[in-house]
Amino acid sequence: MCMVIFAPLFAIFAFATCGGYSGQLRVSVDCMDKADSNLSIGIHFAYPFRLHKVSFEAPLCEGRRREHVHLVGDFSSSAEFFVTIAVFSFLYSLMATVVYIFYQNKYRENNRGPLVDFIVTVVFSFMWLVSSSAWAKGLSDVKVATDPSEVVLLMSACKVHGNKCGSVYSPIWSGLNTSVVFGYLNFVLWAGNIWFVFKETGWHKGGAQRYPGSGSEKQSASFNQPPYNQPPYTQPAFNQPPYTQSPYTQSFNQAGGYITQGDLVQSSDYGQVGGPISYANQM
Repeated sequence: MCMVIFAPLFAIFAFATCGGYSGQLRVSVDCMDKADSNLSIGIHFAYPFRLHKVSFEAPLCEGRRREHVHLVGDFSSSAEFFVTIAVFSFLYSLMATVVYIFYQNKYRENNRGPLVDFIVTVVFSFMWLVSSSAWAKGLSDVKVATDPSEVVLLMSACKVHGNKCGSVYSPIWSGLNTSVVFGYLNFVLWAGNIWFVFKETGWHKGGAQRYPGSGSEKQSASFNQPPYNQPPYTQPAFNQPPYTQSPYTQSFNQAGGYITQGDLVQSSDYGQVGGPISYANQM
C-alpha cells in the first residue's frame, strides 16, 4: 500500500523539481571609465542545463564595445536521464496501482503478473540509484559552472587590471537539491518493495511448498504416527509335562553316608547312583 501511495508522488516531485528548474545569476563589471560599466549583468539558465548554449553580453570597457560570452559545460545527459527515469517510474506506478485495485485476479493468474512486477521493480530500483548518482554529480558540476566567481573569469574586461568584477546575485539551488533527495528516496522505496513483490511470485511460494514445515513440526509429526498393524508376537508353548518333584527324603545309612531319594516326573526316566549318595528319578 505504501508503494501505491508514495511511488507516484515521489516520482512527480523528482522530475518536477529537476525538469521545472530555472535559475539566474548576476555579475557586475566596474570599468575604469564609469560610463562603460555594467553593474548588473543577468544570466539565465534552465533545464536541461546545456550551459554552452547560454550566452550574455558583457562590456569590454573600451568605449561602447561589448562581447558575447558563453557559459561552459553541457550537463543535459545526466539531467535528462534522471527526468526520464522519473517519468517512466510515475507511469508504471500509476498502471500498477490500477492493476492492484481493479484487476487483482488477473494479476495473480498464472503467476505472470507478480513475476513481471518483480523484474520491473528490480530494474527501476537499479535505475533510480544510477540516475540519482549521475544527477548528483551533474548538479555539482552545474554549481561550479554557474558560480559567479567562475563566470567573471570568462569576461575579457575582468582580466584587465583596473577593472573590477564581482557577484551580485547567486543561483538558488534548493529546488535541484530537493530533486536529488527525492531521487534517492525513490531508490529506497523501490528497493524496499522488492521483498514484498518477491513474496507474491511463484519462486517464493515454490520454496514454501518444498519446505512446508520446520524441523520441530516434522519431529512432532513423526511422533504422532499411527502404530503399525502388526499382530502381537506369540511364542508357541512346548508340549512338555509339568515339572513335579517328589518329597525329598534323606536318611543316614549304616556305612556312614547319606542316602537321598527324590521322585522327579519327566518325559524320560533318569537315575544316577554314585558314591554314598544316590538319586532315583521316577515318573
